[in-house]
Amino acid sequence: MLLTGYGLREWLTITIVSLLLALGAWWLGWWWAIALVAVVWFALVSFFRDPLFRRAATNEPNDFLSPADGTVSAVFTVPEHAATAGRPALVIRIFLSVLNVHLNRAPCDGEVVALLHTPGKFLDARSEESALVNESNLITMRDQAGRSIGIRQVSGAIARRIVCPLKVGDRLARGQRFGMIKFGSTTELILPNPDRMTSLVKKGDKVTGGVTILARPK
Repeated sequence: MLLTGYGLREWLTITIVSLLLALGAWWLGWWWAIALVAVVWFALVSFFRDPLFRRAATNEPNDFLSPADGTVSAVFTVPEHAATAGRPALVIRIFLSVLNVHLNRAPCDGEVVALLHTPGKFLDARSEESALVNESNLITMRDQAGRSIGIRQVSGAIARRIVCPLKVGDRLARGQRFGMIKFGSTTELILPNPDRMTSLVKKGDKVTGGVTILARPK
C-alpha cells in the first residue's frame, strides 16, 4: 500500500506514535496491545492510501471523469456559477466517507485559470447544508475544447484541511492527482451548458476518481 505525500505529516506522525506505543507494549510483554496498535495504525494510515494504477473507463477526450472516489450525493443544475463565468451549470456532488480514497483527480485535460478559497463552517460532510456553508476551494479549469469547468473541494468536520498545491497556469492531464481533502468531505464537478451535457450518474451511485465517467457533451 503506497501512501500519498499530501498526507506525509499525518501518516508519519501516526507511524512514529504507533511504533513508540508498540515498543512500550513489547517492553511490558503486552502482546495483545501490539496487535491492537497494528490494527489501529493500519486503519488510520489507509486513509492516506494512494492507488497507483487506474485506467479511465473511456478514451473519448470529451468525457468527464470523476474527480474523487465516493458516492454521488446530488446531481442538479444552477442558473449561474463562478466556475462557469456566471452562466448556468450542471453540478455533480460526491460525498467521500472516511473509508474512501481522498485524493482528488483531474476530470479532463486542461489548464488551471482560477483558484478561489472560501472560508466557512466545518459541518459533517454527510449533511446537505455542509456543501453550501463549509470551507471550500474552487478550481476553475479550461479544457481542450475551451470550456470553463470547476472542481470544488469542500471540507468536512474532522481534519478540516483542504490540500491543493495548484497554481494558475498549471496544466493537468485527465486522471492526474492534484490534492486531497483530509477525512470526511465533498467534491463537486461543475460543468457549463447543462442543456448540452448528459449526466451518466445519479444520486446513490458509487464512483471512482479518474475512472468513472460522470458526464459527456450531447
